[in-house]
Amino acid sequence: MALLDQIQRDMVAAMKAKEEVRLGAVRMIKTVLIKWQADNSNPLDEAAELQILSILVKQRKESIDMFRNAGREDAAAKEEAEMAIVESYMPAAPSEAEIDAAIEAAMVETGATEKGKMGIVMNAAKAKLAGKRLDGKVLSDKVKARLS
Repeated sequence: MALLDQIQRDMVAAMKAKEEVRLGAVRMIKTVLIKWQADNSNPLDEAAELQILSILVKQRKESIDMFRNAGREDAAAKEEAEMAIVESYMPAAPSEAEIDAAIEAAMVETGATEKGKMGIVMNAAKAKLAGKRLDGKVLSDKVKARLS
């Protein structure tokens, strides 16, 4: 529940500083986290928090694309600001070198060298990168390139 406590403190700080964009984004995050807790009747754990934040980032990215395609730069800029705030609560993303090292270790561990074993390598690499914010598409593309 540490994330909810941090969100509450940040919400109060944003209110005092009159930061409207930050306040709106933090309120949105808090609402989604509390709704998830109510819907699942389970306490939030770190994995659930990360999943929820990842969904929020993905939604912001999709909105940014739609707004840009519609020529609404002002709305896209607001979504980008919100996305940056949501990402600030997420763990750091692994570097390219860390991803490559995890894939290499997963391939050695599983003995996979062909595309048919991609799922096995993906799961092993994800396990090695646990606790990091990982884009599944980036990992998938890198694993495909290595297993060809």
